[in-house]
Amino acid sequence: MNAPTLDTAPDRFSLDQMRRLCGDLFAYRPALYWLDFVLSAGVGYALALAYLTGTGPIFAQALAFVGAGVLLFRAGTFMHEIVHMNGALPGFRLAWNLAYGIPLLMPSLMYRNHLDHHNVNRFGTPKDGEYLPLGSAPVAETIKYLIQVPILPVLAVLRFLVVTPLSYLHPGLRRWVRRRVSSYGSNPYYQREVPADEPLWQWALQEWACFAWLAFLASLFVTGALPWALLGKVYLLMTFAIGLNWVRNLAAHKYVNTGARMTLQGQLEDSINITGQTWLTALLFPIGLRYHALHHLFPAMPYHAMGEAHRRLMSQLPADASYRLTDYPNFFAAVSQLWRGARHSAGNGALMQDWRRLGAPGA
Repeated sequence: MNAPTLDTAPDRFSLDQMRRLCGDLFAYRPALYWLDFVLSAGVGYALALAYLTGTGPIFAQALAFVGAGVLLFRAGTFMHEIVHMNGALPGFRLAWNLAYGIPLLMPSLMYRNHLDHHNVNRFGTPKDGEYLPLGSAPVAETIKYLIQVPILPVLAVLRFLVVTPLSYLHPGLRRWVRRRVSSYGSNPYYQREVPADEPLWQWALQEWACFAWLAFLASLFVTGALPWALLGKVYLLMTFAIGLNWVRNLAAHKYVNTGARMTLQGQLEDSINITGQTWLTALLFPIGLRYHALHHLFPAMPYHAMGEAHRRLMSQLPADASYRLTDYPNFFAAVSQLWRGARHSAGNGALMQDWRRLGAPGA
């Protein structure tokens, strides 16, 4: 089937025209999703087991460590797809939670706040849990962002092993937990607003499942069934896998907005597509993450269709189309621009104070 073409003079930014070009690319391929996830998680777990139990050459253990981290990162990225599926793949979210989300303390409830990142009134503001103005703030803010990585696995364990049972002791504490420590994102000042129709029973199931899993593992270490040295190896692997996503996120946006509401065109132009065909792009941007600007145009588009959608847009849109401004050849080109912006913002230290203040509910 031939790709659609534009039959009218295109504007610099016209969502309707772009949607016409890609309107036939929104059908999910369930078999591909299941196969990709099962292989990524299955091989990732196998390599993790080889790393955790290995006593052979250090080179072999290092390969198992890197392979496990990359594949577990890929399997975890399906959480991003799950948020936008709207029931398109029955049973996939449940299977992902059971096989990955709960064992690795990433239940899907912790990422529904991602919808705020796509809310036209919140994107790029302090009420967006996945946005920090790193391109307009001093370099120190980018450094603070990166040095959080080693404590993130510890915080996840504390969230479910300690905070979960305590939060059910008092309604006020429970509300604080939902608002402040029930979201996976990069903006530490973000406060999640839980809708009145939120299925809180699903929160309880996923939280207590994570608690039970951690309690079971703790009993194995305390009784000596598992050696304490294994805990350090697990920590290193989880830190590496989380770190891949944390570093990748630096090339998702230009991060130059300082908190004002943005137009849809401005949101697109702040977003990034990484289009260079390199090994790093394939490893660091799995499951369609390389086309992040395209994803912000069409959040429900399945990851397997994004390459074709990008090709159509680049071939059909005019030379001055806003979409073309999102194109970067590789990760380093995107991060270099962010770094230059941060270096030129040395005198903008008060920005993050305003960011924190505006992130509070009612601000």
